[in-house]
Amino acid sequence: MKSIKNGDTVTVNYTGKLEDGSVFDSSLTEGREPLTAKLGEQQLIPGFEAGLIGMSDGDKKTITIESADAYGDYNDKMVIEVPINHLPDGVQEGMTLQVNTPYGPQPVHVKVLDKEKGIAHIDHNHPLAGQRLIFDLEVVSFDSGIEEAVIISETREN
Repeated sequence: MKSIKNGDTVTVNYTGKLEDGSVFDSSLTEGREPLTAKLGEQQLIPGFEAGLIGMSDGDKKTITIESADAYGDYNDKMVIEVPINHLPDGVQEGMTLQVNTPYGPQPVHVKVLDKEKGIAHIDHNHPLAGQRLIFDLEVVSFDSGIEEAVIISETREN
């Protein structure tokens, strides 16, 4: 039986949980679809991708991913001070804001930790930074692309 390797396109159902058992994401939520990604193209967190290697169609397993192989360790240097007057009106502690960075067009979500004396502390860490993550995985299908490559090669030879 073929097994998943780097470079394969994989479709997988998953449920992501924290150590306390709370679910933070799942493809099994109503209205969601299984996740499809090509391995080796940094579309997935490293530990999730590594957990898929060696699995086959229909396989199920649970993996635990350390923070370093997920969203990284929590970094205190990612918490910055911003004058409150630079934030939108009505911003409260605990709110998540969307900001654009000078490093590209991708918006970044940040969390307002607190506001005091005209200063807000803004956390740029990913919400799951520093967390050990547990994923229940089920491979729906995968494609190594070998059949397609053979067909293209045969077509060019003719």
